[in-house]
Amino acid sequence: MDAMHGGASVPSPEARRNPRSKLAILALLALILLTGLSASLYQLPLNRVIERRLCREYYRTHDPSAIYSDGNIDEKLCKLDAIQKSLAWYVGIMETLWIVGDFVMTIPLGFVAEKYGRRTVLWLNLVPRIFLVSWVTVVGYFEEALPLKAIIAGPTLSILGGNCVLNSIVYALAASLTDDNVVRATYFSWTNAVSYVVTFVGPGLAGATMTLNLFLPFLVGICLLLLAIPTISLLVDPAHEPPALEDEQRRPLISSPTLKAQTSRASILKPIIERFHTLHSIVRSHPRNLTLLLISFFLTALASSDTSLLAQYISKRYHWEFASAGYLLSAKAIVNFTLLTIVIPGILRARGSQGPTQSPSLSDRDNVRYSRICLVISVLGALAISVAVTVWLLFPSLLLYSLGSALPVFTLGLLKSPSVSPKDNDRPANSPDPETHIFSIVMMVKILGSLVGAPLMAALWVRGIATGALGVPYLVSAALYVTAIVVFAGIRVR
Repeated sequence: MDAMHGGASVPSPEARRNPRSKLAILALLALILLTGLSASLYQLPLNRVIERRLCREYYRTHDPSAIYSDGNIDEKLCKLDAIQKSLAWYVGIMETLWIVGDFVMTIPLGFVAEKYGRRTVLWLNLVPRIFLVSWVTVVGYFEEALPLKAIIAGPTLSILGGNCVLNSIVYALAASLTDDNVVRATYFSWTNAVSYVVTFVGPGLAGATMTLNLFLPFLVGICLLLLAIPTISLLVDPAHEPPALEDEQRRPLISSPTLKAQTSRASILKPIIERFHTLHSIVRSHPRNLTLLLISFFLTALASSDTSLLAQYISKRYHWEFASAGYLLSAKAIVNFTLLTIVIPGILRARGSQGPTQSPSLSDRDNVRYSRICLVISVLGALAISVAVTVWLLFPSLLLYSLGSALPVFTLGLLKSPSVSPKDNDRPANSPDPETHIFSIVMMVKILGSLVGAPLMAALWVRGIATGALGVPYLVSAALYVTAIVVFAGIRVR
């Protein structure tokens, strides 16, 4: 998940004048850390829980002698094609259901935020997360009482909110903390740094805990989510404060006061339709660069859906246990952390130190240039993973792929550039400051890409298992990144 990053923000006069901004970042960072780490701890043992159930069902029918007296089976015997294809479908269906509920309810939950406040929506956001982890634990533990198909019910409560709602609030708040382009880009860099560290350190922690007990990562994840409840109480909720005109104009789309929820007597469809009209008017009022940028967000989100397959890919192709695969994925975090917390902020500070006379156009050109470099690296990394026949070839391929993880730093930095923002006379009348709303639109586009990518990558993975071409999902990802490069070539900056 995307996370906030304020622990080492670039020193600036603006930051010194507003010391509360650091406290706001830290509180938000704690929330994202807790929810993100819980989600990361859940993924790896989920694969093993489903695989173990499928494995026992398979060997009960085909070779009961492979089952030990305590009911366990050697995990290496569970890498058969039939078992792995079923595992891919189960995981793909669960991920798709989670994304569908999240995406469909993003707009309606915006009205909940307007009426009851952002903290209420964030608390609601914890309910499906706690239920999902708890339900997987119950189904995995009580094997005789519940069929494996019951596990699919876990993601159904995502109608109460998921990553799209959470991330749109996070990115909009990050953007509103500063008007300085360099500081904002650095904030995004730290956001992605925490996100990637959580994503790839989590599997290592999950691998270590699941070797002690398969259900221990789930229990730790539930505790983290429970800690998030009081953390949300520490957040400042602007919806419960009388907004000044400037604050009202800067509020993000997920809780925008420009489109209030209708009363209970009014049709719920009318405000939703009005919201989509506002989204359309905001996008239409922007230059063509925004449309191209949104397309690139969709393509890269679609391509990066292959990340969810890494654990299954390593386990199946190289016959590794899931816990060992988790350690390998965690090693990848070193590159991500170094790149996004040291290298990228250093580049941004160097560019920002060239003087206050530096033109916005030059900064925009830098963002475009570095975005294209990241896309090219992503293509090479995906191709390398697809053809890596041994683990020793896979590891440098993963490191190469991780170098492209800096892409959101530069693409998000373009959202408020003069080349993307509309002229003052082109702004829609019902949205005086549409730039802050763009982050919510971006989150919806990215979640839509993930929504398409989850079943697509699952289908490609199953096809790859059936044909023996296990690298097919990463070949398709490379092709999608190439398409994003073509789209990005159409972006022109002033």
